[in-house]
Amino acid sequence: MSLPTEPAAPAVPAPSHARHAATPDTESTELFEMPDLDEAGAALPSARNGTDPRRLDPGWARAGRAMLAKALAEFAYEELLVPVHEHGDTYRVDLPGEVRYRFRARRGAYDCWHVDPPSVRRTGPLGEEPGDDMLRFLLDAHSALGITGDTAGHLVRELTATLAADVAIAANAHPASVLAELDYADLEGHQTGHPWLVANKGRLGFSATDAAAYAPESRRTLRLPWIAVHRDLAVFRAVAGLDEHRLYAEELDPATAQRFRDRIHTRLGEDADPADYLWLPVHPWQWDETIATLFAPDIAAGRVIRLGEAPDRYLAQQSVRTFLDLDQPARRTVKLPLSVLNTMVWRGLPTERTLAAPAVTAWVHAVRDNDPFLRDECRVVLLGETASVTVRHPVLEDLPGVPYQYRELLGAIWREPLTPRLDPGEHARTLASLLHVDPYGRPFVAELVDRSGLAPRAWLRALFHAMLPPLLHCLYRHGLVFSPHGENAIVVFDDCDVPVRLAVKDFVDDVNISDQPLPELAGLPDDVAAVLLREPPAYLCQFIHAGLLVGHYRYLADLAEMHLGVPQGDFWAMVRDEIHAHQDRFPELADRFALFDLLTPRIDRLCLNRNRLILDGYRDRPGRPHVAAHGSVPNPLYGGSR
Repeated sequence: MSLPTEPAAPAVPAPSHARHAATPDTESTELFEMPDLDEAGAALPSARNGTDPRRLDPGWARAGRAMLAKALAEFAYEELLVPVHEHGDTYRVDLPGEVRYRFRARRGAYDCWHVDPPSVRRTGPLGEEPGDDMLRFLLDAHSALGITGDTAGHLVRELTATLAADVAIAANAHPASVLAELDYADLEGHQTGHPWLVANKGRLGFSATDAAAYAPESRRTLRLPWIAVHRDLAVFRAVAGLDEHRLYAEELDPATAQRFRDRIHTRLGEDADPADYLWLPVHPWQWDETIATLFAPDIAAGRVIRLGEAPDRYLAQQSVRTFLDLDQPARRTVKLPLSVLNTMVWRGLPTERTLAAPAVTAWVHAVRDNDPFLRDECRVVLLGETASVTVRHPVLEDLPGVPYQYRELLGAIWREPLTPRLDPGEHARTLASLLHVDPYGRPFVAELVDRSGLAPRAWLRALFHAMLPPLLHCLYRHGLVFSPHGENAIVVFDDCDVPVRLAVKDFVDDVNISDQPLPELAGLPDDVAAVLLREPPAYLCQFIHAGLLVGHYRYLADLAEMHLGVPQGDFWAMVRDEIHAHQDRFPELADRFALFDLLTPRIDRLCLNRNRLILDGYRDRPGRPHVAAHGSVPNPLYGGSR
């Protein structure tokens, strides 16, 4: 959701990557400067706000307006609230206690809503006021939404943490013209989070100090500590040709590796054999908050040994638990478990999926490498998870019914880096970045379109042609889907900022396959078959609908209409045209087009906020929650001429 339009952007110099030379840097410290607090911990009023406790700091008011507008839009989409149409583009929501929220909104595909933040007004028994207080809205609406008290308490924590992060991001936001100069790693720290989930940066478990140190928007680098874990507890897996010795040689310099071996001898004596241990990095927060306590007996017994930090500096990505190596970009990306609840789930690493990650990668790579269309025409980049170390807790994983967060505590996954897979002149950005709007009201996508020199429709067609064919072909030909949401899908651009191809990551968590007896799936390796979920055809189609079209393109379509001059009807017609063109390209797959039908009149309405607020809440459970459907919505891809 865009921030209110501000005056024209001042001239800002292009960023320098030299800012990563210190840890932390000055910008990062200022980014999370906290407001003055009184002795009770309450924010003191600023002079410009006077002493009226109802007056919000301007930064908080802007963030509150944006969040409240997003909540009204997404809750209306998920039918948690039912707005009443008044006239023109004006709607209202009636709540208990004679409270009303009135706002202007645009309707879009899939029956979605786009609420104008400055237009939101609250009317209550004491009169009308600006709609800029999300927590006040929660007080007004909790009973109408059906939120229980235990859920509401945790929700307040998530909402306030998200608001604090939004205020911090906005305080140091750059114009779109500056963001366009950033590389893939740096751009991640400027994003505002999941476009669909309202409380998208809750990170329950992080303190304010933790958020300042480890959240992606803090833009701080860190060095990762490594540990050694005895093979009684740890298991190594990798793709063919990559053993643990080669992995460590490629990820650690010789001096660091020797220092780690010396540390094992210091801890256990000169007779100890370092080969009895597997090494892996660990998130410093995870070590302090979880490993040092839950694995304390193993630390005392020398089965878990802290080795010290490796020298490379890493930068957290939007997933919070994934890190890119800034000093050695050709080294692998590292994914580490965090016992933090964020965007619906605990961010750990499930044992069985961590073990299977390299096998899934080998299979997915083989699908690509043996398919000339994917390999040679699409040139799709599949960033495989090529090695993993899985560590079982010796007690928790053997107790039945234990909440799943306690079976995802310790491990590491190494993923192929993106930079070495780009051609000269190419650069990459997550799909999520295309929804970013700078503080001056300029969408990032508009900046890229202008830089490309293409007309908006031509640029959008290039985007759809870069993204959709490989996703469609994997579904139709091979019966497999990725989850192409804004973080997993990475758009590769040429040197003119024109989209040219797609990169995809996160296979072990987000690859699903068909439950139908397709010949392409007949030879699935046993270790891959054991971990990948098999789903019916309609559900596989939802990965593209919910992950890409509802989860991303519906917001992009609104930006295209408001800022690029491309009506939403034309936007969705171009998406449909790309699907039709792909089907025309492979007429022999006609039966698959019918089986995996993306062009049905209606699709299930999947609901992320409803899951959190009503269905799942914050209770512990033995398995990860699944997104539930609530009714259906019209499919904008249905109909249209061929």
